[in-house]
Amino acid sequence: MVMNLYGLQKTTLLDFPGRVACTIFLSGCNFRCPFCQNRDLILTDRPTDMEASAGSFSRPPAISEETLIRFLKKRQNILEGICITGGEPTLSPDLGEWIDRFHSMGYLVKLDTNGYRPDALNRLLDRHRPDYIAMDIKAAPSRYAYASGTAQVDISRIEESIRLIRQSGISYEFRTTTAKELQSMEDFRSIGEWLSGAQAYYLQSYQDCETLSGLHFTPYTEAELNAAAAVLRELIPNTFLRGI
Repeated sequence: MVMNLYGLQKTTLLDFPGRVACTIFLSGCNFRCPFCQNRDLILTDRPTDMEASAGSFSRPPAISEETLIRFLKKRQNILEGICITGGEPTLSPDLGEWIDRFHSMGYLVKLDTNGYRPDALNRLLDRHRPDYIAMDIKAAPSRYAYASGTAQVDISRIEESIRLIRQSGISYEFRTTTAKELQSMEDFRSIGEWLSGAQAYYLQSYQDCETLSGLHFTPYTEAELNAAAAVLRELIPNTFLRGI
């Protein structure tokens, strides 16, 4: 089986709610979000103009299947779950088989996705049943192209993935990385109306980092995010702040 594994966080208490887990990072992405902190993982062999202008990045060395399985076997009595993130994990053709393999080892699986491949997501939800889904909501629909770093976005794909996740019977969350250039305060109400009644929604504060060379955004203050969360809770009662 092939999985483009380029990163491993051996322990996390935050990424998989309520579980002690590790996080594995897969390369490749169909978005080019200007605030992405994993840009080393999304680069292709021929970077886009946006990637080139944002700085020089090199993909870290790959982690072998043998190394990953050896690590997971060693941690079976310590870790409860595996978080699969990226990049965009649904681009990996054998992802479903890997989810099954992790399940066979006794691990729960959390899958992160940007939701832009609803057909692939539907197959994973139907056949391989990850235990938890986290889908990024980049912005209000009107700002999605900018926030995802693409020329245009077929918002119906995002909406289909939202629908699939909500109807899957699998625990899930939606989450948004917030910055003043990405979402206005009015946009938060628009997002709340879009996701009304969702199981859980998290606002995550933008964090500046060196991989964003030349690209900087303005984070909301904690007070501003609390005000946004108060508005959102009228539509999504389980709205929380993360990383504040």
